[in-house]
Amino acid sequence: MDRLSAIIDSVNAFAWGAPMLGMLGVTGVLLTLGLGFMPWRRVGYGFRLLFDRSGPVGAGEVTPFNALMTALAATVGTGNIAGVATAIALGGPGAVFYMWLIALFGMATKYTEAVCAVTYREVDKAGMHVGGPMYYLRNGVGAFAPGLGRWLGLAFAVFGAAAAFGIGNAVQVNSLAAALNDSFAIPGWLTGAVVAALVGLVVIGGIRRIGELAGRLVPAMVVLYLGAALLIIVINIGEVPAAIGLIFTHAFTPAAATGGFAGAAVAAAVRFGVARGVFSNESGLGSAAIAHAAAQTNSPVRQGLVAMLGTFIDTLVVCTMTALVILTSGAWAMTGADGGGLTGAVLTSTGFDSSIAGGRYIVTVALAIFAFTTLLGWSYYGERCWQYLFSEKSLLVYRALWVLAAVTFANVRVDFVWNLADTLNGLMAVPNLVGLLLLAPMVFRVTREYFEAEHKPRATR
Repeated sequence: MDRLSAIIDSVNAFAWGAPMLGMLGVTGVLLTLGLGFMPWRRVGYGFRLLFDRSGPVGAGEVTPFNALMTALAATVGTGNIAGVATAIALGGPGAVFYMWLIALFGMATKYTEAVCAVTYREVDKAGMHVGGPMYYLRNGVGAFAPGLGRWLGLAFAVFGAAAAFGIGNAVQVNSLAAALNDSFAIPGWLTGAVVAALVGLVVIGGIRRIGELAGRLVPAMVVLYLGAALLIIVINIGEVPAAIGLIFTHAFTPAAATGGFAGAAVAAAVRFGVARGVFSNESGLGSAAIAHAAAQTNSPVRQGLVAMLGTFIDTLVVCTMTALVILTSGAWAMTGADGGGLTGAVLTSTGFDSSIAGGRYIVTVALAIFAFTTLLGWSYYGERCWQYLFSEKSLLVYRALWVLAAVTFANVRVDFVWNLADTLNGLMAVPNLVGLLLLAPMVFRVTREYFEAEHKPRATR
């Protein structure tokens, strides 16, 4: 096991190391430039489309809104609470700047993923629309390089199906059980049993039921968490200018040691800011495209504009609020019981608890809800990868395994599973990024045609 762990750590150094993060960043920059910075200029337009009920309704299983909520259900999770805190603890306040930067370019990546997903999606034997990287790699890249497209699609599906049980199930239910046991003394076996029952009732209904629940639960959980964070920021409003100053200052100069914070070089700010940003919003991993492929739309571009909001909301809104709570409360420089600096969910909890009574319970409840919704979102991602590898007839087997895994992983240590799943999760990006770059000319073309049509006088359309 030790030897296997060492091998996984070596692979993980690539999967989430400088080469991969560089690939993600370069891809985002190239797509942003190719789109003429459209994602930055059209954020408001994207939000209008999200709530527009007058537009044409195309084929699909869920509304564009619920498709985005399903993607956010899988994306908004422990990375927004523990991930931001870890980035600040290891990279200093300047890490937040690089989280913003990778998110800005990640919007173009997420947009491109959704455009490709809708363009190359298929209808399975049950009449359901299915898509995602494995399909646009096989059908899109495969149109001019059949062998390459087939192997890239297969690689993504294998990595995705395996990673789902780790990142999307084991890590989430184990984190949820640990949080509830720590704050409310709820035994792990009870958490596992209840979560398995609830997840089973939802996933057995497929994407429609997942989308409906996500459409209700995700907006509520985000609003409640952001509401509490905003209250703390208002309480510490006098510290906000200094906090923002810390972010920009230490993005380009080393952060000196202070209190429990050990200090950090600019390189650490870049590394941990980019890594935690990508881990949080998943732009470039291709996972969210699986949800957007099921949207009721006849326009890949419209769904792409909705999809890119996921990165905007996840990192530029939710992660920013978490960071401001940590910085304005001064928690980032506090020491723990061992005399060292705080990190992870403990750092975020301290930021909340030091500003409002019972703040740590807000973080615990948020973690629990975020983990549960991530379980639901990733169940669908893994299901589609499983279906691609096997068939629709085996989906009940997959769903049963998913529910059983939730019961099992609530009561075991998942350090090894976390590392393995983290590796597989990162490796998902390799075939996906290759496909996005090869399909980029198509995305640029359909985007240009869409906005040219939008600007034509209605009488001439």
